[in-house]
Amino acid sequence: MKRMHAAVLALTAAWAAASGGAALAADAKFEHLAVRVEQNATDGDFEIVFEATGGATGLANLKVTAPDGRTVLEFAAPNTKLGIRTIRLETPEPKSLAGLQADFPAGVYSFRASTVSGTAVSGTANLSHKLPGTATLIRPRADEGDVPISGLRMKWDAPKNLSSCLVTIEHDESGVKVAQAVLAGGARAYLVPDGVLLPGNRYKVSIGTVLVEGNASFVETAFTTAKK
Repeated sequence: MKRMHAAVLALTAAWAAASGGAALAADAKFEHLAVRVEQNATDGDFEIVFEATGGATGLANLKVTAPDGRTVLEFAAPNTKLGIRTIRLETPEPKSLAGLQADFPAGVYSFRASTVSGTAVSGTANLSHKLPGTATLIRPRADEGDVPISGLRMKWDAPKNLSSCLVTIEHDESGVKVAQAVLAGGARAYLVPDGVLLPGNRYKVSIGTVLVEGNASFVETAFTTAKK
């Protein structure tokens, strides 16, 4: 029995060596994978977001399979030597959450890719349909005017048991983000850095509530700063 076992090991090693060791080599792993639901509660729409980050060697392609076996995403970068390190893709934003859930069922999504050097990369990410409750902005109020450009402390209410809160302030006319912060789930205030707001300008503000699964709900409003 020992001689047979040794012979099998020898044959296996020889076969693996002849094939470049591919049969015994485990797939490389992604640095980051995610699939999640995001809700814009102000606009009343939803989307699915896919994210995949490889290693130092760029990805030449990516395929994602849903829990029901369907291929829901295929990406390729065929004519590049460097490949793509990070891929982020979003669905359209339908008003029907039920339709989105039917097209992208909850469960484990399988990610498979190849690097530009031919290395196989694989991993999984779980999609939950659970969405967090939304935040309620207290200050500044919706469409509030004469907001001071210095010392502005934003305040909001939000549900408990959040993973994080996301704050974004964007200049309305140019679309430029002037401030952005990822805060702890229990945060209910944010001091806007002095110098980022200009007098007499309109800004959009977004507060996102995020669950540990990564799913997020966003509310948006706007305010106008004092002219002087």
